[in-house]
Amino acid sequence: MKYLKTILFSTILLMSATISAQDISKNALGLRVGDNDGFGGEISYQRYVSNNNRLEFDLGYRNSNDVDAFKLVGLYQWVYAIDNNFNWFVGAGAGVGSFDSLDNNGAFILAAADLGIEYNFNIPLIMSLDIRPELGFNDNYSNDLDLDIALGIRYQF
Repeated sequence: MKYLKTILFSTILLMSATISAQDISKNALGLRVGDNDGFGGEISYQRYVSNNNRLEFDLGYRNSNDVDAFKLVGLYQWVYAIDNNFNWFVGAGAGVGSFDSLDNNGAFILAAADLGIEYNFNIPLIMSLDIRPELGFNDNYSNDLDLDIALGIRYQF
């Protein structure tokens, strides 16, 4: 058993030593387009925190005949290099929102995770594909697990 723990520890240490962070731009602003539980596209902003960490804020708005709503999600992300301009990232965060439908209105909160890949072009543009499970807390609007798959494109500055 001790031998197995030593091998496991050595493997984890070796893997963490070979993972290097890709340069993260100080700011990135753009769109994140997906189903998003009916919200569709979101305005997305990313802010550099440290070598391989950033914050992401996404604002979605829905205006239809049946319901008007907005949702703001904040995520803390860890970014790791795959190869050259490719990165993968993982994150966790939370969000708040408000809705007004024909027969009901109110607010909701949610917990979110994020997993994705991204490509940094040689121009100040980044494209990403991610999946974001969101667990909503409100019986009248969102009280279950929603899986949001989205394509993002952001200008880096």
